[in-house]
Amino acid sequence: MDNILNKTAVLADDKEEELFYLQVAREKRKLYGIAFCYLRNEADALEVLQETTYRAWVNRNKLNDPERFAPWLFRILINCCNDELKRRKRMAALQPEQVEGTVMEMKSDRRLDMERALDGVKLKYRQVLVLKYYRDMTISEIAEVLDKPEGTIKTWLNKGLKQLRDKMHRKGELYHG
Repeated sequence: MDNILNKTAVLADDKEEELFYLQVAREKRKLYGIAFCYLRNEADALEVLQETTYRAWVNRNKLNDPERFAPWLFRILINCCNDELKRRKRMAALQPEQVEGTVMEMKSDRRLDMERALDGVKLKYRQVLVLKYYRDMTISEIAEVLDKPEGTIKTWLNKGLKQLRDKMHRKGELYHG
């Protein structure tokens, strides 16, 4: 009898693992895109995806509504990206400044200016801007992912755009002023 129960448990675990894998695989392009927009580095984005998948698997029993798997997974990803950005800041504070590599030099000046300006936008606003304009998510999707009311997301989007415009405008004054 115990042998039958053990086989049933193994089959249930296999089915749960397969379902989890399929759900993550369905979102992998969006997940990678968001991670890359945050971290701007392929290796770091892939590493954060691994961490996200691990955290989601370990905490899968905490998800109350299986229909909300994707927003829950995106929230975990964003938290992982934010953790990595904080780690980078700590490491940068410990190390002397280094000369930027050739990869950065290859980017267009306009895109680099935009990325630098975006880095200067408050984190909560930057998250909304990345999800809206880099990942083409709707206001309601962003609200669900960040677990905030749609009105808050609209406010953060407007404030983020204002901060971004101000930073780009000041950058233009440096060159033309």
